[in-house]
Amino acid sequence: MENKIIKKTVKDGISFGSALAMVISYTNWHSIGWAIIHGLMSWLYVIYYLIRY
Repeated sequence: MENKIIKKTVKDGISFGSALAMVISYTNWHSIGWAIIHGLMSWLYVIYYLIRY
């Protein structure tokens, strides 16, 4: 039971991180290509953005 909860939480966190990265990227760069690349980087881009800006 615990293992399923952990897997679902990790999956949801990755999905949310990707969506957040894509929105931040598109808002800044107005480019779908960059948004896709940053979405693949997920939380790494979100953390980078928070530190940089």
